[in-house]
Amino acid sequence: MRTDSSPGIDPTTARFGALPAREHLPAGSGDVPVLDVVIPVYNEEKDLGACVRGLHQHLVRTFPYRFRITVADNASTDTTPQVAHRLTTELPGVSYVRLEQKGRGRALRTVWSASDAPILAYMDVDLSTDLNALLPLVAPLISGHSDLAIGSRLARSSRVVRGPKREFISRAYNLILRGSLQARFSDAQCGFKAIRRDVAQALLPLVEDTGWFFDTEMLVLAERAGLRIHEVPVDWVDDPDSTVHIVRTATEDLKGVWRVGKALATGSLALDRLARPFGDDPRDRQLAGVPRGLARQLVGFCVVGVLSTLLYLLLYSGFRTFSGAQSANGLALFVSALANTAVNRRLTFGVRGRDGAVRHQAQGIVVFGIGWALTSGSLAALDAATGDASHSTELAVLIAANLAGTVLRFLLFRAWVFPERSTTTAVTPAPRPPQVPHGLDDATAQLHAVRDHDRDLDPRTPR
Repeated sequence: MRTDSSPGIDPTTARFGALPAREHLPAGSGDVPVLDVVIPVYNEEKDLGACVRGLHQHLVRTFPYRFRITVADNASTDTTPQVAHRLTTELPGVSYVRLEQKGRGRALRTVWSASDAPILAYMDVDLSTDLNALLPLVAPLISGHSDLAIGSRLARSSRVVRGPKREFISRAYNLILRGSLQARFSDAQCGFKAIRRDVAQALLPLVEDTGWFFDTEMLVLAERAGLRIHEVPVDWVDDPDSTVHIVRTATEDLKGVWRVGKALATGSLALDRLARPFGDDPRDRQLAGVPRGLARQLVGFCVVGVLSTLLYLLLYSGFRTFSGAQSANGLALFVSALANTAVNRRLTFGVRGRDGAVRHQAQGIVVFGIGWALTSGSLAALDAATGDASHSTELAVLIAANLAGTVLRFLLFRAWVFPERSTTTAVTPAPRPPQVPHGLDDATAQLHAVRDHDRDLDPRTPR
């Protein structure tokens, strides 16, 4: 939420795709629903009626804003469409969208991309998650505190009833996400999530999956882009009649993990569209006593330099056991220089992506050569002066030479390898409309018709 003490980013210098500052949604009634809850279904003629009626009753009783419930039909072949149409005439604020292709991710992308509600959510039709968690789920998004929110069955205070097979699969999958994609959220698969519409418009075009992996991919990209994900402990009871094919779903999820991990490793995802997007980010504030510019870079470089020196000394001591002093020094300095350049590139000077990475490492090798000349010259001078210096004396001389080389390295990095780009004023292009996958135009047209119809609902419409 923006405050007087949190100045926004100048829109003329903001990068393309940057999101606006998070703000608390205004209280009071309006023509547009604040919350749009999507229920993706496929052949759910038995459970759909009870699900929508129970959710509608809960929202009327507990939710203080206007809402909409959207049934997203993934090409059902039973009587699900007839049941859904009856619900739209029976309950105000309920709408129905038909898609001719299957896929939960496809349904969510289609409805969310066309919805006019500022808060978008979805839940599974079996209502395994206790609905009392719905308001805590969307409240941080309404207040502007968070960008996405998820229900978690793996939080300490969650109360979950399910069999050992599903428990093992769920925990194993989340361990895989933590180990391979460095995910920090606790539960990727719980069918109980919400997102701000402005975030969805920028994030959804980057998500490729149209099936069950859609949730995971969206969360991983959001987390890597620095968006804030709020987790809500939920009470959850497993549905023994679930039609989800566990083995096939797990296989597709693992394929998705590999694809996203490869894209992140190669830098092919345009996450810079979302990174640091908000004008209320405290890291953008000018505060006395907080280092910025040269001072901030110097602090980061010193930290990296200390770690690099420790790495260099460890490598030198290891190489020294089977080689001479000059050889050990050259090898240790070369390896530590590669690591030093990579870490400084990302952390100290804030350079992301693959562009220029090879050139930066090549320039780093040149800087390494200068450092190698300093340290090698110091060793040669020590050998000429003493003839047979002890190992501790060698280390002391190398530390002194490395300190001198560090100062020179920082100056070269700042002025030559990673020079600051000149700031130019440019007009931010108009945001592109959300991308809708090919073949879903009819469903999108339905959603726009539903939006226009909702604005003319009778006074019984929940607020």
